[in-house]
Amino acid sequence: MVNAEHSGPGRPGGTAVNRLGAARVVLWLLAAVLAVRHAAAVLRLPPGDRLTDLETWIGENGVLHVSGSLYEQDQFTGTPFAGLVLKPLARSAEQALGVAWTFGTLLLVVVLGVVAARALPGPVSRRTSLLAAPVAITLLMLSLPVRNALSLGQTSIIPILLVLLGCFLGSGQRRSGVLIGLGAALQPALLLFAPLLWLTGRRRAAASTTATFAGCSVLAWVALPYDSWTYWVHHLAGTGLGGRADSLANQSLHGALLRLGVQGPLEIALFVMLAAGVCYVGLRRAVRYAQDGQLLLAVALTGCAAVAVSPTGWQHQLLWVLLAVVGRVGRRAADRMVWPAAVVLVMTLPSSVLLPNLAALAVLRDNVLLLAALAAACAVPFLPRTSPYWQSPVPTDYARAAPARWSRVPLLPFWRRVLSRPNLLLELLVIRVGYSLYSHIRAAATGGRTAAEEHARQILSVEDLLALDFEHWVNQAVVRTPWLETVFNFYYTSFHFVVPLTILGVLYWRRPAHYRWARASLGFATVLGLVGFWFYPLAPPRLMPGLGFVDTVHGPQDLANPDYGAMTAVTNQYAAMPSLHFGWSLWCGIVIVLLAPELWMKLLGLVHPLMTVCAIVATANHWVLDAFGGAAVVAAGFGLVYVLSGPRTVLLALPRIPEQLEREPAQVGAEASKT
Repeated sequence: MVNAEHSGPGRPGGTAVNRLGAARVVLWLLAAVLAVRHAAAVLRLPPGDRLTDLETWIGENGVLHVSGSLYEQDQFTGTPFAGLVLKPLARSAEQALGVAWTFGTLLLVVVLGVVAARALPGPVSRRTSLLAAPVAITLLMLSLPVRNALSLGQTSIIPILLVLLGCFLGSGQRRSGVLIGLGAALQPALLLFAPLLWLTGRRRAAASTTATFAGCSVLAWVALPYDSWTYWVHHLAGTGLGGRADSLANQSLHGALLRLGVQGPLEIALFVMLAAGVCYVGLRRAVRYAQDGQLLLAVALTGCAAVAVSPTGWQHQLLWVLLAVVGRVGRRAADRMVWPAAVVLVMTLPSSVLLPNLAALAVLRDNVLLLAALAAACAVPFLPRTSPYWQSPVPTDYARAAPARWSRVPLLPFWRRVLSRPNLLLELLVIRVGYSLYSHIRAAATGGRTAAEEHARQILSVEDLLALDFEHWVNQAVVRTPWLETVFNFYYTSFHFVVPLTILGVLYWRRPAHYRWARASLGFATVLGLVGFWFYPLAPPRLMPGLGFVDTVHGPQDLANPDYGAMTAVTNQYAAMPSLHFGWSLWCGIVIVLLAPELWMKLLGLVHPLMTVCAIVATANHWVLDAFGGAAVVAAGFGLVYVLSGPRTVLLALPRIPEQLEREPAQVGAEASKT
C-alpha cells in the first residue's frame, strides 16, 4: 500500500491507484444517482400524497395549526419539544414543503455518511479511507429507514446525526453533551447515551447531555404544559401515539410482545425485564468496545439497544443497525463478509424477501429488524482490536485452477477457485434472496395474453416444421391413463425444487471445492432464463384456446380467468420459454454425471431430466422447444463459469499449515502475502 501511494502511472503501483480512483468515482456517481432517484420519486407525487407524516404535522390543517393539543388528532408522535421546534416552521413549510424538506433530508444523509466514514476505528488503509464515505452514503440511500424517512417526511435522521456529531466532532465534552442532549430531546430513548458517556469516562459530556435533555423538556413543559402532560404522563413517553403499537412498523420489544399476544400487566412486566436486560448487556458491550478504540461500534450498539427498549421503535429510527456493520466478526477471512452482508440485506430488503411466507417463520419475519438490533446489541461476537485476527484473519484456501482457453483474454479468468465451503448463513441468505428476486422478476415479466398466444403459435409453427409437435398426442394419452397422469402430476409438482436443493446440500457438505462451481452455473442459467421470460412471454399449451390441451395439474380452466389455486396471483403463467423446470433438472443430471463416483449414480442422475421433460409435456405445461430453451440456458451457464474461472479441474492447492495459522495468524498472513 505504501508503494502504491507513491507510484505513478508508469510505476508498479500505478494500476492499483488508477483502479482505486476509478472505483471512487463510480461509487460517488452511484450515491448521486440514488439521491436524485429518491428526490424524483418523492417530488413526482402529488402534494397530498408525499411526505404524509410531515403534512399531518405542519401542512394545511395539520396538527400544529390546531389551537388545542398537538396530540388530539393522534397524528403527531414527536415529543413536545419537537412540536415546539416545528411550530415556527409551519408557514414556511406550506410554501416549499416537498422541495426543501426532501433536499434537506438528503443533505443530512450525506453528512451522516461522511461522519460515519471518518469515525471508522483505525488503523485504516488508504483504500478504505478513500472509499468509506461513498460506500456509507450509498448504503444509507439504499436502506429502508432512509427510504422510509424520505417518503414519509420523518425527522428521525436528525437525532442520529446529532448523536454522531456529539460523539465524534463535538469540540469539548460539554458541547458534545449538548448535541446528544438535543437528540435525546427529540427521541427520548437516546438518553441511553448518557450512561455510555459516564461509563467511558466522559462524565462532563454525560452531565451536559442530561442537563440539555432536561432543559429542553422543561422549556417545552412551560410553553406547552397540557401537551407535555399528555405526552409524558398520559401516554408514558409517547406510548400508543401514532400507529397501533402492535403493528409491524413498531420494531421494539413492546411491539413484538403485543404481536405475540401478551397483554396487560404481564406484558408490561416482561417488557420492563427484557428492556433492563438489553440495556445492561448492550451498555456493557458498548463500553468494552469503546475502551477498545471502536467508538463507532459502541455508539451503534447503544443506538440498537435504545430503539429496542423504546416503547415505539419505528422502522425509520433503525439506522443504528446499519452503523453496526463496522464491527468485525469471525477469525477466518471467509467469514468476514457474513455479518456485513446480513446487515445490508436486512436493512435494504423487505422481510418477505429474506424469509419465505411460512407460518412457522412468521415470528422471525415480523420482527426481523428488531432481531437484527438485538443481535447487534447483545449477541454478535465482534472482535476486539487487540485480537490477532483483527488485521490478519485466517486466510481462505485457494487452489490453482487449470488454465482455460480464454486465459489470454484480459480479466478472464478472474475468479480464484476456493477449496473450503462458504459460510452456511451467508450462503442461505444469498440463495433465499436470489430466489425471491427471481420470483419477483418472473412475476413482473408479463407481456400480455395476446403477445403470449402469438408467440405460442410461432413455437407451434416451428415445431410443425421440425416434426416436434407431438405435445397434444402425449397429453391426451396421459389423460386417458389415470395412473400415468397421477405419476407425472406428482413428479411435476414435487421434484422441481427438492432435487436441486438436495444436490447443492450434498455438494456443500461433501464436495465444497465443486459446490461454488455448480452453484454459479445454476445461477447464471436462472438469470438467463429470466431474460427469456421478460422478452418472450409464451403461453404454454394448457393456456392456448381451441387446441384441446388438458391441464392435468390444475384441471379444466376458464382461459379468460384461469385459476391455479394460491399461486394464481403470484405466478406468471406466461413464463414458459425457456423451461427452467427442464433446465434445472438437466443441470442436476449433468452435475451428477460429472461428480458421482459410481456408474449407477450417474445413470440414476440421467433419469431425472428424462422424467422431467416427459412431465412438462404430458401435463401441457411446456412446448417441446421450451425444453430446448432450458438446455440452452444451462449450457450457457456452464460456459460462463468456464470462461470466468477456467475448467472444473483443480490443480494443487496453495500451501498452508493450519496449526501454525491458528497459533500465529498475523505472522503467517504476512508470509502468505509475500509468497
